[in-house]
Amino acid sequence: MTMKIKTKLIFAMCLLFLMITILSGLGIRQVRLLSGDTKNILVANYQSLEHARNMYKVLDNIGNEEKATEKFQTYLDLQKNNVTETGEQELTNDLAEDYEALLKQPGNAEITKKVRADLNSIMKLNMDAIQRKSNTASQTADDSLLWMSLVSSFCFIIGFTLIVNLPGYIANPIRDLTESIKEIAAKNYSKRLYFKGHDEFSELAKSFNTMAEKLQEYSASNLSKIMIEKKRIDTLINNMQDPVIGLDENHRILFANDEALKITGFKSSDLIGRPAQEAALINDLMRNLTKDVILPDTIAEKEEALKIYANGRESYFEKNIIPISIVPTGETDKKKIGSVIILRDITAYKELDAAKTNFIATVSHEFKTPISSMKMSLQLLENQKTGRLNAEQKNLVESIKDDTNRLLRTTGELLNITQVETGKTSLTVASCDVGTLVAESIESNKVQATAKNIQMETDVPLGFPEILADAGKTQWIISNIISNAIRYSYENSVVTIRAVQEEHTIKLTVKDNGQGIPENYISRIFDKYFRVPGTQKEGTGLGLAISKEFMEAQGGTITAASTPGEGSCFTLVFKRAF
Repeated sequence: MTMKIKTKLIFAMCLLFLMITILSGLGIRQVRLLSGDTKNILVANYQSLEHARNMYKVLDNIGNEEKATEKFQTYLDLQKNNVTETGEQELTNDLAEDYEALLKQPGNAEITKKVRADLNSIMKLNMDAIQRKSNTASQTADDSLLWMSLVSSFCFIIGFTLIVNLPGYIANPIRDLTESIKEIAAKNYSKRLYFKGHDEFSELAKSFNTMAEKLQEYSASNLSKIMIEKKRIDTLINNMQDPVIGLDENHRILFANDEALKITGFKSSDLIGRPAQEAALINDLMRNLTKDVILPDTIAEKEEALKIYANGRESYFEKNIIPISIVPTGETDKKKIGSVIILRDITAYKELDAAKTNFIATVSHEFKTPISSMKMSLQLLENQKTGRLNAEQKNLVESIKDDTNRLLRTTGELLNITQVETGKTSLTVASCDVGTLVAESIESNKVQATAKNIQMETDVPLGFPEILADAGKTQWIISNIISNAIRYSYENSVVTIRAVQEEHTIKLTVKDNGQGIPENYISRIFDKYFRVPGTQKEGTGLGLAISKEFMEAQGGTITAASTPGEGSCFTLVFKRAF
């Protein structure tokens, strides 16, 4: 009958438990025997010696002191009740008779000598008994040591045998199975397992070998299908209109479709299978395409459209890098196996955007002259020398004036954004006083803040370090941020402007207590023409986009943080003027 692994483990554990029980029981038994022998010495003979010694102390005072006689009688009574050895009763009786005689003739030297002899006899008898029992206890200890040594040696041999053999019996087949599974995972389907016996490991080996055989057959039968699928994917990639380049995890070029070969100027045989680093050394376009893949940890600059000569003209392409990751079979963590670079032709969009920019610039510029004439006409209407206006006419003039100012502001923003898009923005970067810029910005928004009863609090200390910036553009940025803060704040609230000095920079924050910006829109508020959905306030969606472009153009940054219902905080970071 074949014993199963579980049965063998149970048998081994029971054997160990039995040996521990036997060893523990033997130890307890021998300790009890040794304890009993020791107790006999302490309880019986030691007490008899103690009583005799005490009687010795008071013997010479009998007849002279009453207390000595009482003490001797007390110790004698205790000795009579502690007779444990053979012959001790007779010696105790002789001591009692001699003591009675001494009481009748106190001070009699002969009788006192007999009493002393009786005490010596009792003490010698108990001393001999102590020596005999001590020998017995020593023998018991020797016997206990012998038995404990024999049983311990037997248990050690059995336990050591189990420790040496049992882990290997369990672990070795598991190790072999693990190594074989790794071989199968590496597609070595010829791997087989062979275990002796008829236990569970043998059955597992048979099942493993069967699985390996089926995988080997399956791999051989599906190789042709895999090749057909590969050709299908290659054909699909080559027929794509956009240039596509694929790299493996070691940045070796796996494929490049016809469009990619056309714009790079490589032949397929010169590019496929080649490390991207080598191709980048001899081709500027390949270096530009693969730099973000080869050096992913470098700080990326703002990604602009790539200008490439293709299709007989200068074309613009947008680069997209798609990392490819998979979860290997039997694992839980993703593993990167390569990247795909796709270039999307955006030439048509660039042309449309340029036409749009030119149109906006032309229209905005043409608008400024009639708007200025309208403002001048409104000023003349407000002048009483041209005639008095009634209340209704004044309201109409004020309404037209507000619309004219809004139209002029929008036209200015459109002109600014066209300057940014065409790269014609001119900046004069010099040392600027932060306090002056903040004061001018607050003054330009004073009427708007008063209308909503909003208090402006500033924290810009006197003698604050100056910043490197374009004064006009920076004043426009701060004014625009403060205007937004007032516009989106509740009435009777506070807008705080604070300047903070750092090692190499100056940080200016504008915080309001308005409705705030939802978290999912924070990353988009600096996009052109973007407005938070549901916003009822007027605006073109250009102010923050222009502010961001102006800040970056003069080497600064602008960021925003917001908590819905609690307000927003915009932070401007400028270079410090030293």
